[in-house]
Amino acid sequence: QVQLVESGGGLVQAGGSLRLSCAASGRTFSTVAMGWFRQAPGKEREFVASISGTGGSTYYADSVKGRFTISRDNGKNTITLQMNSLKLEDTAIYYCAAGRTAIPSMGPGWYAYWGQGTQVTVSS
Repeated sequence: QVQLVESGGGLVQAGGSLRLSCAASGRTFSTVAMGWFRQAPGKEREFVASISGTGGSTYYADSVKGRFTISRDNGKNTITLQMNSLKLEDTAIYYCAAGRTAIPSMGPGWYAYWGQGTQVTVSS
């Protein structure tokens, strides 16, 4: 069983930055890939970024590539999502997810555990 708790969301102006964190419980943290997803009102949950169990491989949605950076600290059981140059369309609830193996995926169905989410609101 893995429990995930996100933090770091909030209100920011367009062009600004936020850093999201996800704290994970469980001894197998370093063996599973992790991901960030987001869901805006009236829209489906969409992939944002993922990282392999070792942290050696990362993947990003085209919409955030070059602006967001995912990283992990296996010693502290945490992952982070550094979000720069935020846009109005980045407004959403952001969810942290833990995968079933060390190989990451862009599909939400692949992830076994989810956090409760943290709200990110970008204003003009």
